[in-house]
Amino acid sequence: MAELKITSETRTEFGKGAARRIRRASKVPAVIYGHGADPVHVTLPGHDLMMALKTANVLLSLDINGRNELVIPKAVQRDPLKGFIEHVDLLAVTRGEKVTVEINILTEGELAPGQNLLEHVLNTLSVETEATHIPESVTVSVQGLASGDAVLAKDITLPSGTTLVTDEDAVVLQVLSAQAEEPSEESAAGSEEAAEA
Repeated sequence: MAELKITSETRTEFGKGAARRIRRASKVPAVIYGHGADPVHVTLPGHDLMMALKTANVLLSLDINGRNELVIPKAVQRDPLKGFIEHVDLLAVTRGEKVTVEINILTEGELAPGQNLLEHVLNTLSVETEATHIPESVTVSVQGLASGDAVLAKDITLPSGTTLVTDEDAVVLQVLSAQAEEPSEESAAGSEEAAEA
């Protein structure tokens, strides 16, 4: 997993007015939590942060006034209309430390022939893994699965060093048979009337 370096600055101004000024300067206010230390308030360059957050569970190496801090994003607040990042909560981590994160579930392969539909019951799995080796996603083969088949969390092969936190018997994917739509009573009555005329 790539480690992205971002230069950040500590901030001493707080509140809505300060946050607005930071955003006007194309920066994002953020708070770093973790390891029992007091929260550290920083600002991050908006564009660099937006590009970094395109990678799921990205590991960020922040240069804070010449001191390096490894963090992972825990909560991202976005403007509901425009989508820009308003604030980020970051979790401080160390190399070798285990963290619990959500990873995306991807599928590959073709279902068995017929009218089968794949339902994603879960889109992510909760796993525990080393902070510096967080997998972006896990891929599950659905090759040949037919109606009634299901994939449980315990059936998914995780990368080395990653353990499952999600309930192992949780249904992740299931295959349903596509139901042919039965004609509604109104359309059936209409066709009978047409036949009589």
